[in-house]
Amino acid sequence: MTSLEDRIRAASGEGEVDLLIKNGRVINIFSGEIEKKDVAIFDGIIIGFDNYPAKKVIDVEGDFLCPGFIDGHVHIESSMVTIPEFARAVLPHGTTSVIIDPHEIANVLGSDGIRFMAESAKGVPFNVFIMIPSCVPATPMETSGAALKAGDIKPLLKEPWAIGLAEMMNFPGVIHRDPEVLKKIEMAGGRRIDGHAPQLSGKGLYAYLTAGIRSDHECTTLKEAKEKLKNGMWVMVREGTTARNLKDLLPLVTAKNSRRFFFVTDDRHPKELIEEGHINSMVRQAIRWGLDPILAIQMATINAAEYFRRDDLGAIAPGYRADIVTFDHLGRFQIKKVFKDGVPVAEDGKMLPRSLKTSSLSSTGKRRKSIRIKAMDQDSFLLRSDQPLAKVIQLIPDQIVTKKVMKKITLRDGVAYPNIKEDILKIVVVERHHRTGNIGIGFVQGFGMKRGAIGSSVAHDSHNLVIVGTNDRDMLKVVETIKEMGGGLAAVSGEKAPASLSLPIAGLMTEVSVHAVRRSQEKLLRAARSLGCKLPDPFMTLSFLSLPVIPELKLTDQGLVDVNRFKIVPLFGED
Repeated sequence: MTSLEDRIRAASGEGEVDLLIKNGRVINIFSGEIEKKDVAIFDGIIIGFDNYPAKKVIDVEGDFLCPGFIDGHVHIESSMVTIPEFARAVLPHGTTSVIIDPHEIANVLGSDGIRFMAESAKGVPFNVFIMIPSCVPATPMETSGAALKAGDIKPLLKEPWAIGLAEMMNFPGVIHRDPEVLKKIEMAGGRRIDGHAPQLSGKGLYAYLTAGIRSDHECTTLKEAKEKLKNGMWVMVREGTTARNLKDLLPLVTAKNSRRFFFVTDDRHPKELIEEGHINSMVRQAIRWGLDPILAIQMATINAAEYFRRDDLGAIAPGYRADIVTFDHLGRFQIKKVFKDGVPVAEDGKMLPRSLKTSSLSSTGKRRKSIRIKAMDQDSFLLRSDQPLAKVIQLIPDQIVTKKVMKKITLRDGVAYPNIKEDILKIVVVERHHRTGNIGIGFVQGFGMKRGAIGSSVAHDSHNLVIVGTNDRDMLKVVETIKEMGGGLAAVSGEKAPASLSLPIAGLMTEVSVHAVRRSQEKLLRAARSLGCKLPDPFMTLSFLSLPVIPELKLTDQGLVDVNRFKIVPLFGED
C-alpha cells in the first residue's frame, strides 16, 4: 500500500501508473454519458484518464467499461458454499462487492458463526461487507441454536468489517416498541439499518421508518414498493432463486426515481449462479424488459454504494477502487473481463489462474455436531384429530409468501393423513439444536409429490430440520439421513435415499466447489421430480416454509404460525 502522497503524485502524471486500460467506452455513472477514454490505475485505485505512462497496458478494443457490480443484500450461506467458493462463482459474472447478512449461520452458531464468515473472506479478491444480524432468532416462536441480544451485537458492530444492522425482521417488535429491539436499533449509532417488512403499510410503516430503517427487500407488488419509495425507503429489487420480484417492480423505476433502487439476490442456489449468473443477470433482464441500460447499471453499482456509504465504490472515477467490468454490447451484456483493485481476475466467464487461491481457513471448528436430535420413531409424526378442517400452507409460485387456506384433511380412526389427490402433504419441523424433542406438524399444498419425502437442515431462519412428505416412514428416513451427514438435503422414497447433499458446516455449507454442489443439487432435483414434484426448486421453497416473519402461514418447531397475527395457532379449526 502506497501513501496518499504517492497516489496524488501518480494522478498528477509524475511517474508511471500500474495499469492503463486503453480504448474503452466508459459508462459515466454520474452524468449518464458514455465516453471513449483510457483508464489509469495506480495501487488499485483509479487515478485519472488518458495520457499516462504505464507499466502495463491492456487494450479492450472498444469494449464498454462499467464499475464492478454490488449485491446489496445476500445470504451467502444460501449458496451452500463458503465465501471463497462463492467469490469463484460470481466474480466471472462481474460482481466484485457483496453486502452480506450472515444471520443463517448466526442462528446456528451465534457470534462465532459471524466471525467465521469474516475470517473466511480474508485474502479473497472480493469486497465483503457484513451487516450484523438483528434478529437471532427472528421471533420467539421458534428454537434457534443461538440468540444475539443487544449486548452480543455491540462488540460485533465495532469490528472493521461491520457496516450496519441487518434486516430488522421483527417489525412488530419495532412498532410495539420492544425494549430489546429498540436497544439494538439505537446501538447502530447512525449506521445503516436494513429493513424487512413484507406488506407493511400505513401508520405501521410510518412507525417502522421513524426508527431509522431505510431499506426493504420484501416488496412484491408495485403498490407496496410505491408506498415505501414515497415514504423515503430505498427499494432493494430482489431476484433470487425462489423470490423473483424484478419483473413486477421494474415498471416503477423511472429516470426521476431510479437512484432509490438497487439490485439484490437475497438467496441464490448454485444452479442459478452458474446458469443465470448473478447481478449481471438482473441488469441483462432489466434492459431486455425496457429499462434504460445506464439506469440498470446504476442500480447494479453506485446506488448500492451510496446507500451503504461506500464512497470508494460504484464508479469509474478518480479516487474510486479499480473494480471494473468490461462487456461488448449494451443489449447482450455479456461480461468479458473483470478487474478487482486493478488486477485482472476473470475473463470470458472463468477465473484467471492464480487469481483466487484455495482458502487455507479450516472450518473444523464449525463442523462440530450441529444436528442434535432427540430419539425419534415414525410415531413422532403421528397427528391425531377429530376435526377434518385444517389450516394449510398454500404455496404461491415464485414467491416466499404463502396463503392460509382451510382444507379438508383425510381422517382415519382419529388420525390425520395427507390428501395426496388434493396435493395436501404433511410438513414437519424438527428441532435440531438442543434435543428438545420439539416437532411442529402441519400441512402444505403445492409440491405435487405423489410419493416419498424431501427435507433439509437449511430452514430459514433457525435452521431446524424441515421435511415435506407423503408418509411418515420416508419422512423419518429423511431425518436420519440428514443427521448422519451432519446436515444437508435429502430425498427419500421407499425408505431409501437416492440423492443427498452433505452440508457439514453448521448444517448450511460445504467447502466443495459450487460446481460440485450443483451436481448434487441436480441429482436432488431429479429425485424430487421422480417423486412427482413440479416445483423448479423444491428445496429452496422448502427452506422458507419455517420462516415466521413472511406472511401468511408458516411452521416452526413450536407449531403453526399465523404471521399476520404474529402468533401460534391451532392446526385444526378456524381459530
